[in-house]
Amino acid sequence: MISRRRFLTIAAAAVLARPARAAETVEWHGRAMGSAARIVLTGTHRVAARRLFREVERLLAQVEARFSLHTDSGLVRLNRDGRWDWPDPQVLELFRLAGKVHAATGGAFDPTVQPLWRAIATGGDAAAAHELIGWQDVEIADAAIRLARPGMALTFNGIAQGHAADLVAAILRQHGFADVLIDMGEISALGCRPDGHAWRAAIAGPDGRTLETAELSDRALAVSSPEGTVIGPGAAHSHILDPSGSGPRWWISAVTAPSAALADALSTGFCVMDRTAIDAALTAFPEARLAVLD
Repeated sequence: MISRRRFLTIAAAAVLARPARAAETVEWHGRAMGSAARIVLTGTHRVAARRLFREVERLLAQVEARFSLHTDSGLVRLNRDGRWDWPDPQVLELFRLAGKVHAATGGAFDPTVQPLWRAIATGGDAAAAHELIGWQDVEIADAAIRLARPGMALTFNGIAQGHAADLVAAILRQHGFADVLIDMGEISALGCRPDGHAWRAAIAGPDGRTLETAELSDRALAVSSPEGTVIGPGAAHSHILDPSGSGPRWWISAVTAPSAALADALSTGFCVMDRTAIDAALTAFPEARLAVLD
């Protein structure tokens, strides 16, 4: 059952070119994006798996160093200082993808909601915070990313988990793991299950009810639920906010796409859009599919 959570599970099978020794199943346990993480590799050897685990650890630490709101990350410094000088090309790529999804969703996906999220979570002045929303005031260039107005702040929580899943999938593919399932709350599925069929993910609502089953092969799945996390005094508000201020429509949305970052961002935006607007947004990303809108 897949709900919106931050727990990483990687189940991967390698095609070994020289099986001189018996293949093993090797596990790693650690932290990823601030939460418990687990990697399970089959069809490999312990020494090779440990090297790969170290590479994945470095990658996940890199994603945290760029996008976490709980460390002195690049994103935190951007929010504090109003600029991020000479960002890495992967950072620029993710910012530009965020801009494309923002445009396609008519502004429903907008990482500049962070001041409003903070105000609601702490019982602050939501009306004043709402005035700081506006992706059009994020200036993106190779030399620097800038926030045009004092007090603006960004959250990439609606896209960074998917981005991390995409990067981990790329590393595993490079190391010869052709059949891989990566679950960071956003799913990235390479190849097939050991039985040769597509990977299957049951999409569940907050109550645990199965809404749909998605079959995935070389595709990603993201699920967003406004009721998945609640914030503010009395836990009265959804963690997914409507930048327009009209209030969420409380859709549970699930999207499949070639990349987990794209699926993540679209599923987040779709929670606060009407069906006509969602269908229009999908035309901008022809390879994306709506799996659930409940």
